[in-house]
Amino acid sequence: MKFESHLTTASEILYHYNGKEPFAYFIKKIFRQNKKYGATDRRTITHLCYCYFRLGHSLKAISLKEKILAGVFLCNQTPYELLAYFKPEWNAGIDLPLAKKIPMIHCPLAVQDIFPWKEQLSDGIDHENFFCSFLTQPDLFLRIRPGCREKILQKLSGAKVDFKLLDGSCVAMPNSTKLDHIIELNKEAVIQDYNSQQMASFFLSPGISCQPQTAWDCCAASGGKSIMLYDLFPGISLTVSDIRESVLLNLKKRFAEAGIKKYKAFVADLSGPGCRLPEPEYDLIIADVPCSGSGTWARTPESLSFFNSDAIEKYSLQQKKIISNTVPALKKNGALVYITCSVFRKENEEVAAFIKERFNMQLLTMKLLEGHHVKGDCMFAASFIKQ
Repeated sequence: MKFESHLTTASEILYHYNGKEPFAYFIKKIFRQNKKYGATDRRTITHLCYCYFRLGHSLKAISLKEKILAGVFLCNQTPYELLAYFKPEWNAGIDLPLAKKIPMIHCPLAVQDIFPWKEQLSDGIDHENFFCSFLTQPDLFLRIRPGCREKILQKLSGAKVDFKLLDGSCVAMPNSTKLDHIIELNKEAVIQDYNSQQMASFFLSPGISCQPQTAWDCCAASGGKSIMLYDLFPGISLTVSDIRESVLLNLKKRFAEAGIKKYKAFVADLSGPGCRLPEPEYDLIIADVPCSGSGTWARTPESLSFFNSDAIEKYSLQQKKIISNTVPALKKNGALVYITCSVFRKENEEVAAFIKERFNMQLLTMKLLEGHHVKGDCMFAASFIKQ
């Protein structure tokens, strides 16, 4: 029976996965090596695996297969054929609220068991909703670029995309939506999480120059925040850097698509000793630093199972080194915006306190932005002025 085959295959894949690479890469390799799986088989098996990961550290007392089925039950709201085969009573109640579904499993489950690091979380997090958010796949978000709003909305409507306009320039849609053949990505709109788009309010914090002339995105990755900065302050002189040359090559492609032609780019390990620093010439520095990524784990739920909490301290130290190597490049009265996609206090408030005290910076705004209310990521940001 195909349902038994799907469940057995998912169990075997999970048994052999060690967390050393993103699960999406791992399972694609498995399917390339086993051509017998059709497209429907691959989607079903992949879904079963992710439902298992979404339960994190909960339900450790039951078998792997039982945990997969529990994950399918708790992570879905519409009837599921495989679940009807194995657990018809669960499938009959699949649209019930989570509080009513949990007792039906007949195995102790507290939602805080999904994410077992509650005591290390940043202040102000709604714990219950945060833990429950791992049971849902986040949405895909677009940031519409200036002058493209009506064009984008018409294209999405014409393609019958299921979307919601959250504000004037932010669009949410199911994560599986394919956009490549609908809009001109980066030219008309940028794929960017909801809370990543909210960083604009930090770049525009009262106290920051109303029109910064120079900016350095020091951990630029693929450049989404730099493109946002360019849209907020047309004509700004941009410098971008990252530790990975391959990432900067991707950034170069995105910048070309976005119409950004004049900028400086360089590869640098800003956490290393003796790194070569730019002169103190920047009105604004964006430090979207490497972190645990814990605010985005609903997108990569395998991280829940394989994360070692010892890494939090390592990230915190790395973040402080990066900041120590970037603040000297700020002009007097220049602004620093410190950003993580972490929910851990040691990567967030503790580093913000370090910045304020070590460099005599004036704290303007500090906030952890929760994403569960819009099916998005969590992010932390703090803005400072160099006195």
